Amino acid sequence: MARPSPYPLELRRRAVRMVAEVRPEYDTEWAAMKAVAFKLGIGTTETLRKRVRQDRIDAGTRPGTTTEESAELKRLKKENAELKRANEILKAAASFFAAELDRPHTRS
Repeated sequence: MARPSPYPLELRRRAVRMVAEVRPEYDTEWAAMKAVAFKLGIGTTETLRKRVRQDRIDAGTRPGTTTEESAELKRLKKENAELKRANEILKAAASFFAAELDRPHTRS
């Protein structure tokens, strides 16, 4: 499981906006990201690059899994695991009770 970001949401959004705003001033997008990451005190440029890429996916300008889709997949996987666990418990209980019915009972 990924750990929570040490950067507040507003800082992350601001960094993405700044990259788009200052991009024309630099030769490459990486150089713009590097400058913005330095100005905002973001640990590595790669962190900002991933955030910019995810923002483009969420906006629909780049193919990939959106943040909402990822959250839904995570929720469904968790629900699926819980249902499988419950199903195993029910199977074990059914086997136990079926075995009890097959045993001969003596009356006292």
